[in-house]
Amino acid sequence: MLQIKDLQVHYGGIHALRGISLEVPDGKIISLIGANGAGKSTTLKAIMGLVPKTSGTILYDKKDITESKTKDIVKDGLILTPEGRRVFPDLTVDENITLGAYVRKDKDGIAKDRKWVFELFPRLEERKWQAAGTLSGGEQQMLAVARSLMGRPKLLMMDEPSLGLAPLIVKNIFGIIKEINQAGVNVLLIEQNAKAALEISDYGYVMETGVVTLSGTGKDLLVNDRVKKAYLGE
Repeated sequence: MLQIKDLQVHYGGIHALRGISLEVPDGKIISLIGANGAGKSTTLKAIMGLVPKTSGTILYDKKDITESKTKDIVKDGLILTPEGRRVFPDLTVDENITLGAYVRKDKDGIAKDRKWVFELFPRLEERKWQAAGTLSGGEQQMLAVARSLMGRPKLLMMDEPSLGLAPLIVKNIFGIIKEINQAGVNVLLIEQNAKAALEISDYGYVMETGVVTLSGTGKDLLVNDRVKKAYLGE
């Protein structure tokens, strides 16, 4: 589905990504964990064409998208739910969701997906005429995910979906991520909440200062001593 080979990114004099390689196989949830500043968000931005790459290759569905424009990457079904939710606060919930389908022309498919996201997030349907900026943090995160799903992603990349949310809402968000995956959407998940991410992931990668230092199944990483000490508070 997605293959990253020896990806390097520089920000001015900062070597942000130092030759990372990772894969997202079809049908899987893959997590990328690490501390702040490890390069996780930069990885997603590089995949989406939002930051320039120094070198390396990004293959998506066997197609080289290393130099593709962001709008074309989105049209191909690779969609990012950014960190910080980034909803349009002055627009209604329904208008935010409609904007998620802006690259699509299939009215019947859009209507079907709108029904699906309201089934996933019934609270959003209850508030669909409410301004997005008046929602709680958890509701805004649900809206950001719902908006991404309206683009009908083959691969959904999520940047810190649990950041700043109450534990009960976090549990709900991760349950929905599993449900999205079971519906046929591949997921690449970036999280500081390593335990919650690895518990639902088929495979995970650990990043430190722009380098992938460890990888393994979610179950294996949960019991790895290095991971437990650095990221699980044990």
